[in-house]
Amino acid sequence: MHLSAVLLHLAGATMLLLFAVHLVRSGMENAYGGALRSMLGAARQGHGKAAAGGTAMAILLQSSTAVAMLACGFAANGILAVSTGLALLLGADLGSALVVRVLSFDLSWLVPVCLFVGGVLHLKFSGRRTREIGRMVLGVGFVLLSLRLIGNATEPLRDGAMLPSLSGYLAEDYMTAFLIGALFTWLVHSSVAAILMVATFAGQGLVPLEAAVPLVLGANLGGGLIAFWLTRGMPPTAQRIPVGNLIFRAIAAFAALAIMETTTPPVAALGNRPAEALVNFHVLFNAALVLASLPFVSAMTRLTRRLLPDAEAKPASEDPLQNRVTALDRSVINTPRLALASATRELLRMGELVEVMVRPVMDLLRTGERPDIARVRDIDSAVNQAHTDIKLYLAEMNRDPMTAEEASRSIELTDFAINLEHAGDIVAKSLLDLAEERADRNYRFSSEGWSELLELHAQVVENIHLALNVLISQDPPSARQLVLEKERMREMARDTHDRHLRRLQSGMPESIQTSGMHIEVARGLKEINSLLVTIAYPILTRSGDLLNSRLVNTNHR
Repeated sequence: MHLSAVLLHLAGATMLLLFAVHLVRSGMENAYGGALRSMLGAARQGHGKAAAGGTAMAILLQSSTAVAMLACGFAANGILAVSTGLALLLGADLGSALVVRVLSFDLSWLVPVCLFVGGVLHLKFSGRRTREIGRMVLGVGFVLLSLRLIGNATEPLRDGAMLPSLSGYLAEDYMTAFLIGALFTWLVHSSVAAILMVATFAGQGLVPLEAAVPLVLGANLGGGLIAFWLTRGMPPTAQRIPVGNLIFRAIAAFAALAIMETTTPPVAALGNRPAEALVNFHVLFNAALVLASLPFVSAMTRLTRRLLPDAEAKPASEDPLQNRVTALDRSVINTPRLALASATRELLRMGELVEVMVRPVMDLLRTGERPDIARVRDIDSAVNQAHTDIKLYLAEMNRDPMTAEEASRSIELTDFAINLEHAGDIVAKSLLDLAEERADRNYRFSSEGWSELLELHAQVVENIHLALNVLISQDPPSARQLVLEKERMREMARDTHDRHLRRLQSGMPESIQTSGMHIEVARGLKEINSLLVTIAYPILTRSGDLLNSRLVNTNHR
């Protein structure tokens, strides 16, 4: 086979592997996002539990980077301490290594099973969670299939002269192999995919262990670089977690590389085959990293605070939420088409502010203190100001002649601004009040009730994204999906209400204690979701996909 054809097949198999890892991760996040956030909250009880929680989450998500992004989001909202986040990421690194260990077994017989079962679940069932589980199963099947394709694509390279000579060079120059492993992992944004590829090459005999080990060490460093790169725009509190984790990884990786330079560690003894030995080395490296680094988490927290000090507190007049640059361009207000685009951009920003308020609600309801609650409530003033500015801007624009389509769009934007403002009020005046009441009285939700509320909250956050996408795209299929999600939200709210009543009847103390609070939180989340869905109604009305009334037409009885 010609070299270009080999490289093309290898590139295709690599992209399939990356896509498969993404499928598993996105399926898990969509199906069990609330449970994952609950697991993250439970992991805040000591560094050992945090590391164990990080390991479990990385196994479920098949990605330590996904765990890092969740942890950084919590830290940015003041919910997660940096030291706990560091312990969480150390555990996530080990979890990611265990994922590689499982996927490196010979599971080729599972490929048709996963593709068939995953395809049926994803395509033939209507339930959202069932479809997402199908996505995850398909992803596992594609991972296993891509590894087989990578092996087939690289088989012709065994007889060539180029790859053996390159492998021989890397086996002599550990530092180059190390840097290549780090760079490649950062480029593909997946340490799991990178290490599986190296293990596959080692199993094919294309890369000797002497070159594969520094490649894996470099991939471990590259895995830390991914989270560091993705969080570079976050607040310093959030950035400290991936920076600290990167420092831990770098110290361990360079120390292991130095040992390789001076001695010959018996890596081959870790398995019967080179690929098995390499993956076992990767797992042992990360297990040792957890054990060696956990005692120094507090010291690393202090170091990262020096490297990334908190930004100086700004006076209220300099608060970006209060003194922002508006998207409302008054120079185009006499041109309706441009003015509507300007108002849409400002409305998108307003929706993002509402998301910033909604996202930390469950953490504040569980462990929030009054200062944390007050910081989120303060955002409501920016939401109210955006609402007022948009209404006045569109009212002034309406004084000039417009087409019927432009006038209709102006009304739609005004209505959605009113609904977003109402959603912000529900958070500020209802949900956050409940969070303060819980903090004052030290109430605890039942584990079952809390899990149900987390599911509702995760659904609302996802629907915020979908609603803002519909606002910009005006896409009828997306609008239809948003309305279908409202039906799902109604079913979820009804289900949690019924379950809550059954818990009250059984005399569960936590449910009795938080009965009114549980019902109010569920009602508030359901109302926010209903307000978001209103952006879809005009689109579906125009496309003929929305009935004028849900009532049965009595003339046809």
